[in-house]
Amino acid sequence: MLPLPPNHYVNNTQIMNKHLIFALIILVFGLQMNRASAQEQQAYKVGLVGFYNLENLFDTINDPNKNDEEFLPQGANQWDSEKYMSKLHNMAYAISTIGTDWSPDGVAVLGMSEMENRTVLEDLVAQPELKDRNYQVVHYDSPDRRGVDVALIYNPKYFKMTSSKSYRTVVPSDPEFITRDQLVVSGLFDGEPMHFIVMHWPSRAGGEKRSMPGRVAAAELCRHIADSIMRDDPNAKIIMMGDFNDYPDNRTVTEHLRASGDMKDLRDGEFYNPMYDLHKKGIGTNYYRDVPGVLDQMILTPALLPNGYDSYQFKNAKVHNKEFLKQHGGKYNGYPFRTFGSGVWMGGYSDHFPVYVILLKKA
Repeated sequence: MLPLPPNHYVNNTQIMNKHLIFALIILVFGLQMNRASAQEQQAYKVGLVGFYNLENLFDTINDPNKNDEEFLPQGANQWDSEKYMSKLHNMAYAISTIGTDWSPDGVAVLGMSEMENRTVLEDLVAQPELKDRNYQVVHYDSPDRRGVDVALIYNPKYFKMTSSKSYRTVVPSDPEFITRDQLVVSGLFDGEPMHFIVMHWPSRAGGEKRSMPGRVAAAELCRHIADSIMRDDPNAKIIMMGDFNDYPDNRTVTEHLRASGDMKDLRDGEFYNPMYDLHKKGIGTNYYRDVPGVLDQMILTPALLPNGYDSYQFKNAKVHNKEFLKQHGGKYNGYPFRTFGSGVWMGGYSDHFPVYVILLKKA
């Protein structure tokens, strides 16, 4: 083989030098960005509030007052202690990872839906992944036919509860209608008064149109609760959260709850829905017939919108859709990795991704 001409070695050396210089520039730029990010984090306190539909967190004990037969050892799902403990571990691990790139303590407050009772919540927060956070449980039994409720857990390091109350959803045209109650928790978030409304609106079973009156009633109840709080304090900081079983652009949300996705041009009396843009971008919390959509939402009163960050104010909203929470391969690639699929035990997490909002305050 003939030797390469001398200028080839020169050119290779020049190319290598250029690559090295480019790599050094990237490294220095990255260090500067990391330093700026660290300085920014040091300049602000971070508060995280989230919501997670746990997808049927049931115990293995028969409750004659609840429709829990499906989740018993002899039931359709053969729900035994091994599956229950696996579910607890998975949910605890998923919760432990929410927002940890913003705060090592994760979410300070987490609203939840689809749990059977208080006992399963106490088992959940006692899991090794969560135990050190000392989460406290707020829960009321709901009249839901499936026997599932809504609840809230909070880290007392960041939030001190002063009151809680459960509200019943009523559909005037249907006296037999029952669904999950709405939970209101008030207290001090790092010393600031703040309120949380946790919801799980009625499902679309029977069709969207036929089932809509239940979600309209739920939206109007939430609006009534928020308005009642704001009558006493027009600048109240309220975070409304839940599985709405409707999307940010459905009229239950835009007209009855009066939540808008336009933060810069909110009309008088409107709330801000930071999930609207995520929904339009196709970043879903749940999949229906291969289409992602944001059923899980966080709605904010105007007092939480950015205005100098002298108190806790909104920075961003996120869908916590880490890879381990997704199904990989097959027909449902990219979907939430759930506990059961078509009646088959999958050993996953939930059919919903968690969501959370980031609040900042000048340190």
